Amino acid sequence: MNREWSGVPVLDAALAGIEARLAALLQFLTDDDVIASALILIAFVLTRRLASRLSIAIIRRSVSPAPGGAGGDIAAALARPIGALWVVLGLFIAFELMRSGEGGSLVRLSERIIGTLAILTAYWAIFALVTPLMSRLRPRAEHITASMADWCDKILKAFIVFFALAAVLDQWGVRIGPILTGFGIVGAAIALGAQTFFRNLIAGILILVEQRFQYGDWVRIGSMAEGHIETIGFRSTRIRQFDDTIVQVPNAELSDNAVVNYTQKRRWRIKWIIAVPYSTTVEQLKRIRDETEAYIYASKDFVPHTQASTHVKIDAFGGSSINILVYCFVDTLDWGEWLTIKERLAYKLMDIVLGAGSSFAFPSRSLYVETLPADRPEMFLPPKDGKPRIEPLDPA
Repeated sequence: MNREWSGVPVLDAALAGIEARLAALLQFLTDDDVIASALILIAFVLTRRLASRLSIAIIRRSVSPAPGGAGGDIAAALARPIGALWVVLGLFIAFELMRSGEGGSLVRLSERIIGTLAILTAYWAIFALVTPLMSRLRPRAEHITASMADWCDKILKAFIVFFALAAVLDQWGVRIGPILTGFGIVGAAIALGAQTFFRNLIAGILILVEQRFQYGDWVRIGSMAEGHIETIGFRSTRIRQFDDTIVQVPNAELSDNAVVNYTQKRRWRIKWIIAVPYSTTVEQLKRIRDETEAYIYASKDFVPHTQASTHVKIDAFGGSSINILVYCFVDTLDWGEWLTIKERLAYKLMDIVLGAGSSFAFPSRSLYVETLPADRPEMFLPPKDGKPRIEPLDPA
């Protein structure tokens, strides 16, 4: 048997190699540059919050010293990225001390690691600045709604993430061009199977451009949903109905169908038909009409008749009633207040109609019998012993 593979020489060689590596590692760890680098990195980690607070104070004073200014939002958004950047700076100094006098792979690796961390931290800061900047843009731009600002916020963040990944790949020597070309070919194939998604995406863009509705609007989409708009996404719009359920409506449905927006109405309308019986006289009808019209004209609950259509008229002769049309508008946009005003009007109409000596009609049908049969009809009695009984009606 060959003694080189008997087991003992091979084991001795392996142990010798491990001891050599441990000795080299121990020598590396006891090196003054390594110890100094570790201490510097620990110092930067422990002081990251202090550096972040000082930087935030400087940013807040330089951008907007007012308490409610933009400086506070920007400084709060940059707090964590600044702390991370401080740690990256400490790591850079530590690597510079450790690689002094070294070359080759250690230098390239440290450069790539530091470059990657610096790129991610910088794009993180830009990513964090998008939301406060967009929130400051909304009150200054007349044509930018909350939903449009929300879309811009999401699109900008998506672009920032894309460019950050591209920069990191370029840092590690990965060519971006061939990857983008491959994504273009794959994207064309995906687009063929995702036509519905892109249709909803384009519909969402048209909804934002046309400003058909905004967040919080009360809308009704045919028989599909009715409630308040919560979010307008890339594919669908979320509506919270009045029973507190959520309905996700595709944007294409909102673009193709009629959408009733109750929030954009200027005032609430009341259109009632008051039915009184045919026994009501002309004087009673005139009294009901005049008193109802006078109440609506005098009340501050309703829009003046000079500004909105207001009518109290005898409208039609119905099948079992004379119909009086009450048509007016309420001077409020609050739905609950509109219900309260309608309730007061209903009480007043009851007082007016009953006070005029009339009443409210209900659906009815009258049967007129012109003649009765000459002889009296026979009386049908319950069966007895399984046989029907028919007896003449007692004339008494």
